[in-house]
Amino acid sequence: MDMFKYSVVKNVLFKLEEETQTEANMVDWSDKERSVITNLFSNLDNEDIGAKALSRCLIVNASIRSYFTSFGDLSSNEAIASNPKVAAHGAKILQDLSRAVKNVGNVRAASSELSALNSDKQRADSTYFTLFSDSLSFVFATEMGSGFTIETQAAFKKFMAEVLSALGTYYY
Repeated sequence: MDMFKYSVVKNVLFKLEEETQTEANMVDWSDKERSVITNLFSNLDNEDIGAKALSRCLIVNASIRSYFTSFGDLSSNEAIASNPKVAAHGAKILQDLSRAVKNVGNVRAASSELSALNSDKQRADSTYFTLFSDSLSFVFATEMGSGFTIETQAAFKKFMAEVLSALGTYYY
């Protein structure tokens, strides 16, 4: 089957799965958890936090750099940290996460286009999303200090687990 037909079939199957998803399959969120996640992401500087998180992810996990060859020089920690394409992409990732926050009751539907893009077009390895999540958690903890409480971290990890599950939906 050629790639176009494969992509069309995959899109149809994904839409059918998405349409048949029931409330029982969705994550239950307490009002407190929703509030924590909403507050966490509403006070973000997407450009700053996104750049720091993606830079950290690329520095700590060098194998990911192969997905970003079009970003230019990624040969050193300094080159990565000062790379404007890394910063812009980090901000874009945080904007996408903010969209998922606004749809926290159905992250899977809110992330379906992004999941398709990452699996079909960009061919990104879904395990790298977990590594980015870890880097983002570290940046939050560093930036927020004692404000990144156990409750905040727990809600963040729950949210990111749901996002990662949604992003992985398109992978076979």
